[in-house]
Amino acid sequence: MAISWVLAADSSYAKILRADNRVGPLVPIEELEHPESRMKDADLYADQPGRAFDSAGQGRHALENQVDAKKEESIRFARTLCDKLRQAAADKAFDKLYILASPNFLGELRNCLDHQVKNLVAGEVPKDVARQSPDEIRTRLPDFL
Repeated sequence: MAISWVLAADSSYAKILRADNRVGPLVPIEELEHPESRMKDADLYADQPGRAFDSAGQGRHALENQVDAKKEESIRFARTLCDKLRQAAADKAFDKLYILASPNFLGELRNCLDHQVKNLVAGEVPKDVARQSPDEIRTRLPDFL
């Protein structure tokens, strides 16, 4: 009997669900949160941006932060999820994986999934459904998992 896992995720919240048979309901396994991805950029930086003088004239202005902190936190959370999936795949916890994620976050997940997990991906849905109920998430998946 093949066990399917479903990852429903956005940049700050994810749930992992399991389907024990091809037409059965989804059973929650784990929920993960990454509140840093919801914070404002200003709250993620330790201090105020630096100041600089204009190259000509007497003006001064604030320097922009070079890295989008929210994006970095989103990537960090994606890596956490990818690590969890990699370990579960190595432990043979699932035979197939379905990923439902907002389009941007789905891209981040694709970037960090290792080869072994990618081979187990049976389907992807570019929708933000992470905060929906297992029954609502199930309606977004194929009838037979």
